[in-house]
Amino acid sequence: MTHVLTLQGQPRPISPVRFPLVAKGFRPFFLLAALFAAAILPFWLLVHVGELRPSPYFDATSWHAHEMLFGYTVAVIAGFLLTAVGNWTERETLVGLPLLGLCALWLAGRVAMTFPQLLPTVGPAVLDVAFLPVLLVVLARPLVAARNRRNYVMLVVLSALALANLAMHLDALGLLPGWSRRAALAALDVVVLLLLVMAGRLLPMFTRNATRFATIRSVPALDVAAIGVMALLTVLDIAIPGSAEQRGTGLVAALAGALAGARAVHWGARATARHPLLWILHAGYAWIPVGLLLRALATLDTRIPATLATHALTVGALGALTLGMMSRVALGHTGRMLEVPRPAVGAFVLVTVAALVRVGGPLVLPSRYLASVVVAGVLFSCAFALYAVAYARILASARIDGKSG
Repeated sequence: MTHVLTLQGQPRPISPVRFPLVAKGFRPFFLLAALFAAAILPFWLLVHVGELRPSPYFDATSWHAHEMLFGYTVAVIAGFLLTAVGNWTERETLVGLPLLGLCALWLAGRVAMTFPQLLPTVGPAVLDVAFLPVLLVVLARPLVAARNRRNYVMLVVLSALALANLAMHLDALGLLPGWSRRAALAALDVVVLLLLVMAGRLLPMFTRNATRFATIRSVPALDVAAIGVMALLTVLDIAIPGSAEQRGTGLVAALAGALAGARAVHWGARATARHPLLWILHAGYAWIPVGLLLRALATLDTRIPATLATHALTVGALGALTLGMMSRVALGHTGRMLEVPRPAVGAFVLVTVAALVRVGGPLVLPSRYLASVVVAGVLFSCAFALYAVAYARILASARIDGKSG
C-alpha cells in the first residue's frame, strides 16, 4: 500500500494518481533531465563557437558548468531520490500536483538561468536556489519519520549541493567574489562522491543478480577507503583556493582514483557485454578512476589540460551512469522486464563515444580541440534525445502490472 505523510508525520494510504507522468518522482524528472541535456548542449556549443553570446549573469564556462550540475544532474538526483526514498521508508514523497509544482520550480530555475536579463538582479538566484532546499525538506520528512539513518547521507549531499549553488550565485552577484569556480568544483566532487556510494551499493548486486556469478563481491575496506579519500578531496577543494592545480590535492585525487578502480575489480564488469543495462553502468563507473587520475596527471604535466579530468567525470561517469540508471529505474518501476529499447542501446553507445572523443580527442589531436568539443557535444545531445524517444511513452504510461506508481 502506498502512503503519504500527514501533518502529524503519520503515514496514510493515498489513492492512485490519475496522470501516470506524475505518479512517481522519476517519471517527470527523468524526462525533463533527458530533454534538457539534449537541448542545452547544442545551445552551449553555439556559445562556445561564438555564434551566441551568453548573458552577463555568469560567464560562458560558469553557466555551462552550472546548468550541467544544477540543471541536468540535480533533476536526475531528484527523480531518483523521490522514488528511492519512498521505497526505503514505505512513505510516499510527492505525487500528483505537488510533484508537478516541484517540476515547475526546477523549470523556473532553468528559464531564469537561460534568460536572466528578463528578471530583476536577484531574480535568477532566488528562482534557481529555491529548488534544492525544497527538495531537501520533501525528502527529509519521510527519512526522519522512518528513522532511516542509513540514508541521511542523501540529505548531506543535497545540503552540500544547495550551498555550492548558493555560492555560485553569490559570486555572480558580487557578494562572494572568486567562489564560482571553487563551488562548481566542490559540487562536482559531491556528485562523484554520491556516484561512488550508489555504485558500491548497486553495481555488484545488479551484476551478480543478472549474471549469477557468485564470485562478484565488494571489499568493504576498499569501499570505505575510496569514499573517505574522495570526501577528503572534496573538503580540500572547498578549503583551498586553486586546489585543482596543486600537486598535493593531485596526489589525493590519484589515491582516490586508484581506490575507486581497485574496489571495482571484483564487480564482474567482464561478464556484462551481453547486458546493456550493466555494461553502461560499468563503463560509466570506469570513468571515475580515469577522471581522478587525469586530474592528478594534469598537476604534473602541463600538456594535459585539467578540463579533460572534468569531462571524464561529467561526460563519461556522470553521463553514462545517470543514463544507465534512468533506463533501469524507468523499466523496473513501471513493471517492465529489464530489456532496453533499441534506441536506448544506441544512446548508451553514443554517450560512451562522446566521452572518448571529449577526453581522448584533445590528447591525440590537440590541434583539433574545437572539433573534439563539438563532436562530443553533438553525440552527447543525441544520446539523451534517443533516451527521450525511447522512454517518453514508458514514463508517461501507467505501470503494466496494474500497480500504482
